Amino acid sequence: MKTQYSASKISLAVALGLVTGSLQAQQQDNTIDEVVTTGSRLQGTAAAVIAERKNQAFVADILGSDQIARTGDSDAASALRRVTGLTLVDGKFIYVRGLGERYSSARLNGASIPSPDLTRNVIPLDIFPTNVIESLAVQKAFSPNMPAAFGGGSVDIRTKSLPSEFVAGIQLGIEGNSNNSGGFTYSKNDSGLPDDLESGIVHYRGDFSFRNIIEKHSLTDNDNASAFQQAFTANQGLLKSLPRNMALTDESLSPNMSFQGGLGNSYEEDWLGGTFGFLASVAYDNKWNYTERTNAVVSADKTDDCATSFTTAEDVNNTCYDSITDSKVTTENERINGLLTLGYRLDTHEVSYSKIYIQDNEDETEIGINQNPSQGTTIAVDNEADRQHQFTFEERELEIDQFKGQHTFLDWWGLGADWQYTESEVHTDIPLDVTYNFSDSYLNNEYQDSVINGGNGNANYQFIEMRDFMKSWGGNFNLPFSTGKFDIELKTGWDYSDRARYYTTSSFFVNNNGAGVTVNEGIDGVLGLSAFLTDDFIDNNEVWVSFNEPEAPEADDYLAAQKVQAGYGSFDIFYDNTWRMSGGLRYESFQQVTLESSSLIFSREDIENFYSQERIQDRTINEDDIYPALSLTYIGGDDYQVRLGYGETVVRPDLREVVPVGYFDPLTDIRTTGSLSLASSQLKNYDARYELYGDNGDNLALSLFYKDIANPIETVLAVGDSSYTATFTNGTSAELYGVEAEWLYDLTSFADGFFTSGNLTLSDSEVIIEAADAGNLTNKVKRMNGHSKYVVNLQLNYDSANGEHSGSLVYNVFGERILASGIGGRGDAYEQPFHSLDAIYTWYPDFNTKVKFKMKNLLGKDQEVLQSGVAVRTREIGTTFGVSYSYEF
Repeated sequence: MKTQYSASKISLAVALGLVTGSLQAQQQDNTIDEVVTTGSRLQGTAAAVIAERKNQAFVADILGSDQIARTGDSDAASALRRVTGLTLVDGKFIYVRGLGERYSSARLNGASIPSPDLTRNVIPLDIFPTNVIESLAVQKAFSPNMPAAFGGGSVDIRTKSLPSEFVAGIQLGIEGNSNNSGGFTYSKNDSGLPDDLESGIVHYRGDFSFRNIIEKHSLTDNDNASAFQQAFTANQGLLKSLPRNMALTDESLSPNMSFQGGLGNSYEEDWLGGTFGFLASVAYDNKWNYTERTNAVVSADKTDDCATSFTTAEDVNNTCYDSITDSKVTTENERINGLLTLGYRLDTHEVSYSKIYIQDNEDETEIGINQNPSQGTTIAVDNEADRQHQFTFEERELEIDQFKGQHTFLDWWGLGADWQYTESEVHTDIPLDVTYNFSDSYLNNEYQDSVINGGNGNANYQFIEMRDFMKSWGGNFNLPFSTGKFDIELKTGWDYSDRARYYTTSSFFVNNNGAGVTVNEGIDGVLGLSAFLTDDFIDNNEVWVSFNEPEAPEADDYLAAQKVQAGYGSFDIFYDNTWRMSGGLRYESFQQVTLESSSLIFSREDIENFYSQERIQDRTINEDDIYPALSLTYIGGDDYQVRLGYGETVVRPDLREVVPVGYFDPLTDIRTTGSLSLASSQLKNYDARYELYGDNGDNLALSLFYKDIANPIETVLAVGDSSYTATFTNGTSAELYGVEAEWLYDLTSFADGFFTSGNLTLSDSEVIIEAADAGNLTNKVKRMNGHSKYVVNLQLNYDSANGEHSGSLVYNVFGERILASGIGGRGDAYEQPFHSLDAIYTWYPDFNTKVKFKMKNLLGKDQEVLQSGVAVRTREIGTTFGVSYSYEF
């Protein structure tokens, strides 16, 4: 069990501020000064949320729905990469100020929600479509009213609020990708784990061997068949229950399609004199993508003049790689989402209920050809290669029910209160994950035939299911008052969350007796290879199925529970509208247990083995701590302000990083196993920011930041059989520092209707890992994984004077970042800078109609990862062209 409690000197300073604010509260008068805010409208919408950012006590960036619409991004993840210092990884995860996804967190309207990602606690932000988003708030400096599990930034996804009048609209879109002239499709079977196999696991206790089947059924030889033949037939009956018709078809992919619709209104009611409102929206989109990619393991003893291809025998004999896989990948993403919000407003009180449903499905097929010189499988020298046809269909569902309330009690000194109660459930299901393995023969570099030749896994089937439940509730009270030149707000609140997760994997191997069996001859039938397991083939060949569950105490399933209980007190003090001091203390109790489990638990002994008291204690984290925050702001009138900030936070291991259960990390394609010894990281965060505001909406923000991290969590790699494996360890220390610049500037003096906006981040980092914990790492002192030394976002925008046209040219690039640390003398693997250039043009033919044209990746760049100077991963991206039509009634 891991326990922790501490209180620093800065906590005492913050506590003194709280006490001082309370003493001043006793001297208050009952007069509430009138506050008047003013604003101006720039061409376009990029300045629409400047006022909110300006009024934040702690460093934050706000991205409004209009800004998101201008850049043409379809989901929260894509939109957030426009924010200062943020980069996007794998199209899902946000890296803030160069810190990996573990250092960021996401909430929905202030509530914690579970992640549908099988490998991370962090929510993949691509599942949130922009049609339900009102704004995205990224807070980069810790404040006491937010979770302490914070490193680089906390994202609050704010859904659309109730309308003040009737609104309705529809949008239709179509899109194409330059890569999609070809691709591969198949007839999908998404029924999941067959009933026969599921009951067979229990009936045979996971042992499908012929010996066990004979013993289970007390089989004996008879006139028709021997006991072994009867057992063989029973096993093949189980095999036939698996989905087996996986023939691929080569064809042009369908264009991407999307639809959105929404309706809302507000009504006055006479009974209490309040206002009732509703907002409903629904959206559907379907996207196809075809890409060619390579994955390679660089050789530890490569030479400077080594070959990066296996085209000739000379290349093979002087190769840079231990192995290389060339793949053709076709992906279909289908998303359905719906939002329903009901609300009631009476005077200074408002309550609402929101129902959010998101279903995000991904269907991927991959044809991979692997060559490995050390194993004698190269086309140029050995006339052989290993072939894989892989099919993976993943369904992710997120269902959220949220109740919220906001109240101001004018008769009680203007006391304010807000609260939320949220229940959310994630269901992630992989009803189909199958890999077919073949040995290919070639002659003069031309394909000849494919065979299966025994061993485990001629075909590997895997069925995965995860359920994640979370309840989150919390509230805040705030009391504003004035005394003399002081304007003070005291705030207190609480935040609770309960979470439970169940993850299970059922894996099966299809094997034969080791004799080579030809399953295809000639290139014409190669796409049908993955349909070779027909009933006729099974009846006439010695193939069988086995249940691939690890033997106790090893496991591939797990159970997890997590509880966070928090409370805080904070103050916000203005002096003479010139100085502002904000801060507070947050107490947080964190409890978590993650336990391995198995489908092979059939007895009391099995239960005691997996769920023993000693095992539960070893896998339990119990931490209590106090987290302080302070912010000091000098307000130079309406023209500028200067901020200084400090906060202490924590980053905790993900649920499955602390349990010894293996999985494949989708970012690296490396089999990864958790570590029981992993501990939380403690961070000290320092921020300074200068903000300049012009009369016409121009603004400039310059920031400095520094982070001191104790026990940073890093990935440690090992290599064996020319493939990587990974686990996690705590480094000794790490630091991150840098500077940010953000601006908005009107170009009317140069050209009517034009303005520019953008941001730049320059930073560096260092992590130190003790040799005893570093495993086979090449560099024990290195940059933090995922960190980019620079991030650049640039926009050139145009709004016509008559309001009929607008456009944006959007550029984004990040500096190289470590995707995987090098081992065994190999250098670190760096993802190379990706230069993204997008163009968006919008035409408004009338007040209700909008036609939008967008082009993405105009430069036609591809993704590339270099290690020791050679490419180890490449992926084609393609250029996307799209048009959408929307009408508001």
